[in-house]
Amino acid sequence: MAKKKLVETASAETKSKKKTRKSGQPCRVGVVGSGSFATAIVKMLLENCKLVHWCVRNEYVKGAIEQRGHNPTYLTSVSFNLRHLKLTTDINELVSSCDVVVLATPSIYLEETLAGMTTEVSGKIFVSAIKGIVPKANDVVAHYLRDEFKIGFRHQAVIAGPCHAEEVGMERLSYLTIATVEESVSEMLRELFASDFIKVNASTDILGNEYSAILKNVYAIGAGIASGLGYGDNFTAVLVSNAIREMEFFLGAVYQTPRDVNESAYLGDLLVTAYSLFSRNRSLGNLIGKGYTVKSAIQSMNMVAEGYYAAGSIYRTAREKGIKTPIIDAIYAILYEEKNAEKQFRKLTAKLT
Repeated sequence: MAKKKLVETASAETKSKKKTRKSGQPCRVGVVGSGSFATAIVKMLLENCKLVHWCVRNEYVKGAIEQRGHNPTYLTSVSFNLRHLKLTTDINELVSSCDVVVLATPSIYLEETLAGMTTEVSGKIFVSAIKGIVPKANDVVAHYLRDEFKIGFRHQAVIAGPCHAEEVGMERLSYLTIATVEESVSEMLRELFASDFIKVNASTDILGNEYSAILKNVYAIGAGIASGLGYGDNFTAVLVSNAIREMEFFLGAVYQTPRDVNESAYLGDLLVTAYSLFSRNRSLGNLIGKGYTVKSAIQSMNMVAEGYYAAGSIYRTAREKGIKTPIIDAIYAILYEEKNAEKQFRKLTAKLT
């Protein structure tokens, strides 16, 4: 009996703590996007916020969530209390209602998503959870927001991992790195995202974190190709260790600032994306390594593999900057020049150490 009372007391305390966090969070926050990571972010925020605004892609998704209490396509096991959600398909409605806007759409849809944004954005914080290149702008999200909407870096933040949406859905301990210029913004976002299963690290390296999140997706495609071709763990370890050095050279060339690429936002995110079966970029590469054409591999997936769309831009940037990137070169040749994957990796093995 005493043990039962102890369990009940602990459970009540836990519920009380969660309730206190929700009722004590005044910040108005919204999420744009309805994919797996957007859904995971909504779940994270609901640990601390009494209400989360959520702009989803279309009326079907909105209606399905309102009717079923979960995303109809992604992370369907995650249930939401609809009293704590404000759903919309109108980007202006969400932005005008929020102080913090988290962008979590695939990069290829960002321009379309923000095309109709006409509401005032000054003073608002825009947080990018996007790990890809904006296609028409051929640039990272941080630059796109600055150039297109005059949102300066002081009003921006970048979310990096390692943090797979699927594990967030299962409330497995995960880590975020949030890169910001302003310390006050960093602290506010930490309070929004941190919970029992989400630990938050701070960084000031906005561009470095954004580029590394893009690069690790490209490298993960390479790890998947290697797996599909039949290479084992020994080679993959060498591939990834060379990739982090290549990433360090690339980041230093595009944005010089003190950073340690062995930190979790860089190396940790690369490792989980290259090795995890949850990784859509690794899955795409695996299909290509097994003999699928690039087009058929992309079509067979129900989620966007950001690394494919980023690889072209990253390759061109490396050429412009004069950076030696043998891994990126090999992946680009396979994805965009229709070169044979087996031959490209045989050549690559001679360049790795």
